[in-house]
Order: sequence, then C-alpha cells, then structure tokens
Amino acid sequence: MDAVPVSPHIARLRAKVGHDLLVLPSVAVLPVDEAGRVLLVRQTDFGTFGTVGGAIDEDESPADAACREAREETGLDVELTGLVGAIGGPEFRMTYPNGDQVAYVSIVYMARIIGDAMITPDGDEVDAAQWFAREELCAPAVSAFALSTFRAIGWIDERVV
Repeated sequence: MDAVPVSPHIARLRAKVGHDLLVLPSVAVLPVDEAGRVLLVRQTDFGTFGTVGGAIDEDESPADAACREAREETGLDVELTGLVGAIGGPEFRMTYPNGDQVAYVSIVYMARIIGDAMITPDGDEVDAAQWFAREELCAPAVSAFALSTFRAIGWIDERVV
C-alpha cells in the first residue's frame, strides 16, 4: 500500500523532524442523517472506521477545513450544523504505519449532507464509508481513536474500551 498523501506544510515539517511527534490542529466532521446515524469512513492506513476529517492546512479556518475534508474523503458537500467541542490529550496521540507520530487537537463539528448524497470515497485516505447508529459506535471495526472522540463528546460511555 502506498503512503497516504500529506499536505505540503506537513511534508516540510516532516523533512525537518522526521518521525518525531508533531502536535497538529485538525477537524472531525460528524455528518448525521435523518435517522440520527453518523457517517464514518474506513481509513486505508489502519483499515478501521473513523470520523471524517484531518489536519487543518496553513491559513485555513477550521470550518473550511471541515468542509474540504468531507468533500475530499467522501465526495460529499456538508453544511456544518454545530460545534461539538475541541478535544485533545494522550488518547488522541497516534503513530502511523510509516512511523510518523502525531498528537491531534481536533475541532469537532456536527454536519448534514447537502446536495447530491452520492458517497464517493477518495480511494487514497478512505476506501469505504458506512452509516452507524449510536449504539453501533463500539463495533470492532471502529478505531480506538474514533472511540476516544465519541467518549470525549459524550456519545459513548467512558467505560467503553
């Protein structure tokens, strides 16, 4: 599998720090349908489902990053309907398969899909998308990182591993 592409900004940082830990501002987008289900995407680097989202680019607002990430990863346009919170901490630290270490500080948005609702995974970062009811968020296919997000925003119980 090829490496997932990174922004030019992160590539420049990685050229200087190698695989060392970077603290990165990011967004998570939670598109919700009429039935209250949330759209999650299967990430190619880990093979598990997580939230739509990613790093904020240079000079980009979090809201613009959220809409861009949704479009890039799913082919969908979204309207942000609420700010859920800002999350971070040790449970949002991860090491990618290539050894890059990252600690994300994420702005989390609720969203609804607007326009054409044809989901088209980008094939680079995301190879599938699936709707999950809240009671399904603890499924084995959901990443530990996503579970940390759902715990932090109060969608699942703190005791859920």
